[in-house]
Amino acid sequence: MNDLERTVGDYLSHLGVERGLAANTLSSYRRDLRRYVAFLLAREVEDVCSIQESDVLAFLAALRTGDEDHAALGPASTARAVVAVRGFHRFCLREQVVAVDVSAAVKPPRPATRLPKALPLADVEAILAAASAPGTALASRDRALLEILYGTGARISEAVGLDVDDLDVDEGTALLRGKGGKQRIVPVGSYALEAVVDYLRSSRPRLVSASSPGPAVFLNARGGRLSRQSAWTVLVKAARAAGISQEVSPHTLRHSFATHLLDGGADVRVVQELLGHASVTTTQIYTLVTVEKLREIYATAHPRALG
Repeated sequence: MNDLERTVGDYLSHLGVERGLAANTLSSYRRDLRRYVAFLLAREVEDVCSIQESDVLAFLAALRTGDEDHAALGPASTARAVVAVRGFHRFCLREQVVAVDVSAAVKPPRPATRLPKALPLADVEAILAAASAPGTALASRDRALLEILYGTGARISEAVGLDVDDLDVDEGTALLRGKGGKQRIVPVGSYALEAVVDYLRSSRPRLVSASSPGPAVFLNARGGRLSRQSAWTVLVKAARAAGISQEVSPHTLRHSFATHLLDGGADVRVVQELLGHASVTTTQIYTLVTVEKLREIYATAHPRALG
């Protein structure tokens, strides 16, 4: 084992023992750094002190282009590998193995902006209608759940985490518990409020477990709190019944909530508060969606938009 391989081993031990990285994460670091070591050895670089910034940059380029042994990596996978390499060099500097971090100026590629996929309003309404068919207590619950998801923009964890006392029917509001324990009060629209009130009065009492009457709004068939996975299944089932071919998830309804608000003229900072985003920058991704829609309308409607 040469000096380079030994130092990488020390770094991986540090990540596993002192930093307590998860096994899967540690495996990814090990794989990326093994490739980095092989790349350096092929360039006849056998110790950490001999690595130059040009070597790190060349490795970044090799990740993107691939070779006969490795397929070219996309931006996200390349960024992950660069993070592993930069972490290794910071470790070497901190342990005084080297005097300079040669990777400090090497930036991982930024993944392409992925616009959230929102459903057209007609598709959302079709899904809600499919879940609104009269029937069992579970059917009433499903309709109330989907109306809440679209009517408040709640995350799936926030929706299934609702307790009865979190709903203020008179005020038409719901208390949502978001990421990091942050709470926010959001308005509940009339359609969602009607569905929830109907469920709470006529159907939830039939689902409540006599042995363990918990506070959850949305219950499963055994009277316990509905899980995220089961709530996901409710949506997929309703989308299939509505004939929606696009892949739909609970987050799709959240994306649709935000996009439809902005399409309707809502201020981006209001949408930020409703979604519970810590920064308006996160919310502004939805403004790109509306700009794309405007561009599409312009292209088809203006007589001189296209040559």
